[in-house]
Amino acid sequence: MQPAESGSVKSAMRVLDLLEYLRRWNAAQTHTQIAAQLAIPKSSLTQLLKTLVSRGYLDYDPASKGYFLGPAIAALGQRSAETRDLASVAETVLAETARATSETCALNVLKGDVSEVMATASGTHRLHYLMRVGDTAPLYATSGGKALLAHLPAEMRQDYLSRIRLEAITPRTIGSVAALEAEIAEIQRSGIAFVVEEFTPGIAGMARPILNRSGFPLAAVNIALPIARYDEALKQRCLKALDAAVAMIRERIGIA
Repeated sequence: MQPAESGSVKSAMRVLDLLEYLRRWNAAQTHTQIAAQLAIPKSSLTQLLKTLVSRGYLDYDPASKGYFLGPAIAALGQRSAETRDLASVAETVLAETARATSETCALNVLKGDVSEVMATASGTHRLHYLMRVGDTAPLYATSGGKALLAHLPAEMRQDYLSRIRLEAITPRTIGSVAALEAEIAEIQRSGIAFVVEEFTPGIAGMARPILNRSGFPLAAVNIALPIARYDEALKQRCLKALDAAVAMIRERIGIA
């Protein structure tokens, strides 16, 4: 016997069915047509359509009283394509950044409530930090994660902050939402995120975001290094290299 679908699962299935249905049509579809084709109760469909229009996933044509896919759908597809392009472009840029700084660097993207490494280049020192493609980390604990978090749309960021539990990964991991919000404000002002031993003991990091034309953080480039080498001269060299890396990636994917 199959378990009954929960209300939230049923609603999600209706959203997907609706989007897939509209994708198959060149012409706008009316409330009546959609209800008949998808067997959704009209009262439920009314609220669903209203929500999707308000979020930009659907548009409404008053002349035909029909609905069609909205700009938010195209934006999702664009972000997916941009992320794939980023990973391939970033590999050569990160290699140049690692040579310029002799330190490990990586490209990080948002994946739910964590950041994920999409590309990386290792430092040339015998003692260097190791980051691997596929590694994930909480947004609040790494420089790349904080750079992404600080530049998310306000609604997405507040949703994250309202439900996240700040785990003390190290003794220096940020411990309160208020402190995290203050740091986010500083990152938004400066464009740079720093951590010192917040995720890995003995390791410092810094990161800058790569923003698309609408200001959404496609990714963040970070540099991670042992605190034994972390002095002001190296910090400035790494910041200069981060600036160059972000500018180069943006130019190569056509959003400079």
